[in-house]
Amino acid sequence: MNYRNATIADIPQIEELQKRYHVSSISEDEKKNGFVTTLFTAEQLRELIETEDGISLACQGDAIAAYAMAGSWQFWSKWPLFQHMIADLPNTEYLGQTLNMENSYQYGPVCIDMAYRGKGVLENLFAYSARQMNRRYRILITFINHINTRSFAAHTRKIGMDVIKSFVFNGNNYYELGYDTSRAVADKATGNPS
Repeated sequence: MNYRNATIADIPQIEELQKRYHVSSISEDEKKNGFVTTLFTAEQLRELIETEDGISLACQGDAIAAYAMAGSWQFWSKWPLFQHMIADLPNTEYLGQTLNMENSYQYGPVCIDMAYRGKGVLENLFAYSARQMNRRYRILITFINHINTRSFAAHTRKIGMDVIKSFVFNGNNYYELGYDTSRAVADKATGNPS
């Protein structure tokens, strides 16, 4: 498996993967295996690639097996859920700091093709993305819907994210999680898996 940053040429495959695992495309039974809730347009993907260098990929040959998105709060600020999270940053502490738009960033969504789940792709892709973003930010923030139990377990048990708090937005319950990106850099330097 090869891990790299996305390019504009990758957009069609990213779109196909996100559509395949979007909450509107899968059955209720399949939701227990995880899902994504946002369908990004080609223009939004292009902006995330060009302005943030914010899409990390796991590739098997020429095929994209997984993606992880990450970007500044400025990038995410056009969506209402992120506007809610941004407004709450001054009320949120992590790693001994009060969060703000300069000392933290938003990670996710992440999507992994079913054929590659449970094979270490999440852990490796996450570590790659965290190392890329550590160049600008130490603190990663993300959210997971309470009903997405597979994603919650993967991010807390496999990756070691910390639950900061829960919040409600638009009638849905979410966990807000944090991670110290310098851990991924240190693990890479010592040769330990992330």
